[in-house]
Amino acid sequence: MSLKYGWESGGSVGFDMNILCHVMFLLLLGVISCQNNNRNVKPGGKPAKKPNSQAKETTQHGPEDDPNPALAGAGDSSKETNSGGRGTAQQSASVNKPVDEMKLHFLKNTLVTCNDGTAAGFYLKEFKGSKRWLIFLEGGWCCYNKETCDSRYKTIPRLMSSADWPQTRKGSGLLSTQVDENPHWYNANIVFVPYCSSDVWSGNKAALKSKQTKETEYAFMGSQIIREVIKDLAPKGLKQAKVVMLAGTSAGGTGVLLNIDKVSSLLEQLGADAQVRGLVDSGWFLESKQQKAPECPDSASCTPVDAIKKGIRLWGGVVPEKCKQQYKRGEEWQCFFGHKLYSYITAPLFVVQWLFDEEQLRVENIYMGGQSLSEQQWTYMQNLGKEFKNSLKDVTAVFAPSCLSHTLITKSNWTDFQIKGTSLSRALQCWDRSLQEANKNSKTPLKGCPFHLIDNCQWPQCNPTCPALIDQATQQEMTLLQVLASMGLDLQKLGLDVRGDISASMISSGG
Repeated sequence: MSLKYGWESGGSVGFDMNILCHVMFLLLLGVISCQNNNRNVKPGGKPAKKPNSQAKETTQHGPEDDPNPALAGAGDSSKETNSGGRGTAQQSASVNKPVDEMKLHFLKNTLVTCNDGTAAGFYLKEFKGSKRWLIFLEGGWCCYNKETCDSRYKTIPRLMSSADWPQTRKGSGLLSTQVDENPHWYNANIVFVPYCSSDVWSGNKAALKSKQTKETEYAFMGSQIIREVIKDLAPKGLKQAKVVMLAGTSAGGTGVLLNIDKVSSLLEQLGADAQVRGLVDSGWFLESKQQKAPECPDSASCTPVDAIKKGIRLWGGVVPEKCKQQYKRGEEWQCFFGHKLYSYITAPLFVVQWLFDEEQLRVENIYMGGQSLSEQQWTYMQNLGKEFKNSLKDVTAVFAPSCLSHTLITKSNWTDFQIKGTSLSRALQCWDRSLQEANKNSKTPLKGCPFHLIDNCQWPQCNPTCPALIDQATQQEMTLLQVLASMGLDLQKLGLDVRGDISASMISSGG
């Protein structure tokens, strides 16, 4: 989604020049007054990247845009616009902020930090009177040794440090406060928790001094960040909540799987009487079939299993106890995979998963629109959809379209995608109603309100509501067959009708 900037004019623009100059002078004074010192320090004793102290518009990726192409969150083009940086805190009070923006709050417990020791925190948009809370965990995959973490800090510092976090940010999709974009959750209290721990929200390790180099190592405190967010929100109304939904995309979705029951227990300890549930979007990964170098010199050459195996030791990673008990020591990594963890989770879960997840394909070195695609890779793609279906068949609440994409709930057009005529927004509403009825011990099933939805058709993009495939060079929409042909696949040899007969039959059975 491209961002457009500019003035919208609805009347006269004949401002008095003296007034205009005066306003500009005051703004300049405001910019100068906002200079402040940053006390954050990067591991190794080096100063952390200082926030921009000038009052300006900063454009940041939306929660679904995780820049690491190794696995989680690199497959979407949706973006959000956020105003200001940490240096604009003093100025923000004098600026009229749109009512739909979430405001940054740093954790009260300053011992729980981002990777580089800067303060962790959350963004909050309160809806007065609402007793429903939506808490969202951002995605962004992980780092699993010093080399990958140093590289991540250099290339994507916002996923390891809060130094440049803006004071406000605007939500999209399920995080939007606009009723037309988010018809059933627009009036909830919405919380966005930025991902800065690089540990798939599992870490429980404070920063330590390295014995060899005497430098401060990275902290990995994702699990503790979630705990502290809940504690800080309790006096803001979370303690009186009736419904709390912990949601996340990509690595954030996996974070929901790992933490949902702990969040439920913590809220109970805090005295809350809330129904806690989880929403997992594109965080239901499958183990890779491809053998790669076990040394994992970089993220691109490391399978999810190898990355988790290495990372869980570095992070002090914590997994749900019930799942952990099923595996011998050293095998706890298996609890990061939804199809192995799901049966041990007590809280209700709704799983959203594209059947041809772009990030799952990237693990196998398959990049749609890339240079080439072998027959073996095409066969793998078709089998991937079947494997996802099989892994999701026993999930109570699921929305799994047969599409090529990654993440869904934070797309601004998330209500457009359908399976068998039912949108995800509608399916979530049906699931919500079923949970409310279950709470009342009602045994009457909800007719015409489905929430277990998996596409029947077998091919990528066979659902007519799938996100369009876009040629990055021309920005033109392409059909699946056009993409496959452009990647050098011999369509006739594979029995694919270039004239579109196959695609027509695919679409007729999809949706």
